[in-house]
Order: sequence, then structure tokens, then C-alpha cells
Amino acid sequence: MAKKLVIKVTAGADAPERCSQAFTVAAVAAASGVEVSLWLTGESTWFALPGRAAEFELPHAAPLPDLIDGILTGGGSITVCTQCAARREIEEKDLIEGARIAGAQVFVSEIMPDGVQALVY
Repeated sequence: MAKKLVIKVTAGADAPERCSQAFTVAAVAAASGVEVSLWLTGESTWFALPGRAAEFELPHAAPLPDLIDGILTGGGSITVCTQCAARREIEEKDLIEGARIAGAQVFVSEIMPDGVQALVY
């Protein structure tokens, strides 16, 4: 069993089911004691800004703010892609507490060690 789960979300409100699944899996894993690193890319990048996750709606899905809270309080981390942030003119100071901006080299360093499982949604 993987000791760490790295999840990359490539969709936001443009593909709500795929987006919600990624956040849900990350929150459930964190609640189960798995070390979780959630990466926000593309349109999901917006959910690292205060209040933006609350705007997301999907019937029969847990609210994104609750899932984000579960990830962070469960010891997980949330990272925004450097290029995705730059394209949206988002800076680290703009992010919710507990989120950071990092690039591909950090993503690769997280997914390569033994015991890591990476998922892309």
C-alpha cells in the first residue's frame, strides 16, 4: 500500500464531476491517515483562492470547502502549479491558508520515491 498519495486535478468547474472526485478521494485518503498532496492545475487552480471553492456546486457531492478543510486538517497539502498560477496572475499571497505554489520539479520529486501513488484527474 502506498504511504503517500499525490493527486493532480486538471479540471475545475469546466468538468465538475472529475474535479469533485479528485477532491473527494484526497479528503477520504487524508481522513484515513494517508499522507496526501493535492496539486491544482488548470481551472482547478481557482479553488486555492479564498471563497472560490464555495462557488462550486455539484449535486450529491460534498462541498469543496469541506473537502479542502478535510485535506488540510488531515495533514495533507495543497499545491498550485506555478505556470497555472502565473497564467491567472495568482500569487502566493492570494492563496488560502495552507496552500502554496510550486513547479513541475517539485511534483516530480513527490511522485518518484518508492511508496508513492500518483493519480491524475
